[in-house]
Amino acid sequence: MPKLQINGDIREFTPEEFPALLSELLKKLGLNEVAIIAEIDGKIVKKESFALTQLTDGMKIELVKFVGGG
Repeated sequence: MPKLQINGDIREFTPEEFPALLSELLKKLGLNEVAIIAEIDGKIVKKESFALTQLTDGMKIELVKFVGGG
């Protein structure tokens, strides 16, 4: 089964469920793109590229979520 390492955790997907794009992965995880910084295999991905960034088996993804507060 295809896998992604997300914030250090290995997540397996069936071939049908595997997200083709970073934006699809964020939707599957219930994350709002506006509040996320993403890094794939050590490289920061610009927000405007989330819908263009293709995912492949074995990628290492770090997602950081901004939270408001004061």
